[in-house]
Amino acid sequence: MNHLSQIADKLSQYDLDAMLIVSEPGERYAVGFQGEGYVLVTREGSRYSTDGRYIEAAQKQVTGAEVVLISRERSHLALARDFLEARGLKRVGFESAAVSVVQHRRWQESFPEGCELIPAQELLDGLRASKDREELAAMVQAQKITDAAFGEILNYIRPGMTEQEVAARLVYELLRRGARKVSFDPIVAAGANGSMPHAVPGETVIQKGMFITMDFGCVYDGYCSDMTRTVAVGQPTQEMERVYETVLAAQKAGIAAARAGMPGRELDAAARKVIEEAGYGDYFTHSFGHSLGLEIHESPNASPSETRPLPAGTVISAEPGIYLPGRFGVRIEDVLVLEEGGCRDITQSPKNLIVL
Repeated sequence: MNHLSQIADKLSQYDLDAMLIVSEPGERYAVGFQGEGYVLVTREGSRYSTDGRYIEAAQKQVTGAEVVLISRERSHLALARDFLEARGLKRVGFESAAVSVVQHRRWQESFPEGCELIPAQELLDGLRASKDREELAAMVQAQKITDAAFGEILNYIRPGMTEQEVAARLVYELLRRGARKVSFDPIVAAGANGSMPHAVPGETVIQKGMFITMDFGCVYDGYCSDMTRTVAVGQPTQEMERVYETVLAAQKAGIAAARAGMPGRELDAAARKVIEEAGYGDYFTHSFGHSLGLEIHESPNASPSETRPLPAGTVISAEPGIYLPGRFGVRIEDVLVLEEGGCRDITQSPKNLIVL
């Protein structure tokens, strides 16, 4: 799975002769391989350079690009410089969100005279925002693994366990089902800790009468899943049930409104309105959702400040929440694929309030 031709096709639109890609997600997107390498894409062809740890695997897996080995005498930059100089390429785009000031200075000093480095983060971001069929297949499989892990963890949770024990079991269940790794450190927040959206699992002991919020995901074939469920251990109070049903109604409203072409802020507003009308507007403290793919947080987003339209093929989370400080919190998260006229929810786990 590589996207070299798509990147090359965009060069003229950005008035570029070449695009230099060095970030891990950029490398994976461009050549479908991750080996701490540099990708140099031109309109006539591409080159991928890597070191001795990865060269054999790269030669087997990377297609559509010349694969070259770096050495102490021939660094990534030296190879890139010679490639650009031999072809007279002058305008070179780079990932401006991934390159440090130090790197940029080093490149300027190393590249041929007259070669200009052009910030071109938007080129890759624009392509990566809309997932193709292969990317979606990987994300659907990652989500299937995540759904299965959730189903299993429901059989595992019991009073007396700690948040950390549940988090460790989630990681195990994801990996044993074929995940390459977790897409982020799992969040397991019991009781009052649930009022912190990004609580870190600790030694808090799960007790009857608590909500437990679990936010977790995995990576399959380079692509991420993401999911949150809040469950009750023992019978919840009427207020806990009311908050849960409000969050669920908000999520359903957002999903019903979601479609390709709408600005992200409109999607956020569709869900936020439900929570505000229920009187909990001050306790929904983050956006409705974020894009994901090779990284767990990508763009564009479904946030109050997002004015850009969400393109077809955007994969975005749907995760409203209500957080009552010092008491409890509720978040429910699915992952959506935006399509013309609607969306497809690739999360299959139940969303009704589960009482363990």
